[in-house]
Amino acid sequence: MKTEDQAWRSLQVHAAAQLRPDFAQRVIRFARGPDAAAWQLLQSHAAAQMRPGFAARVLRAARALPKAVPSLLEQLAFGAATAAFCLIVVVYLHSRNTRLEEERNLAGWQQLVDETSDADLSI
Repeated sequence: MKTEDQAWRSLQVHAAAQLRPDFAQRVIRFARGPDAAAWQLLQSHAAAQMRPGFAARVLRAARALPKAVPSLLEQLAFGAATAAFCLIVVVYLHSRNTRLEEERNLAGWQQLVDETSDADLSI
């Protein structure tokens, strides 16, 4: 029978045999990521895909967005609506859980009644 160390060594040899010969080099290359020349090629390719004036158009569009700062009244209304929603959810869940617990209790009492009536009949 093999010891645990022998089994691990056997498993390692089998796993190593399944890997391609350049596995370690590929892992190291992918872990490091692309080199500077590859990044430069990617950036130049991406820049060629954009139309001229893209950055200026993005900045103009961002500046044209309305500055929507909610007023104090709007913030209070939102807070009140959130509190009301939370309260409704809490009341609903509490009533649902209470109803389910009552149903379980009634079923337990009904079972007790049935058992005691069966016991009374047998006496």
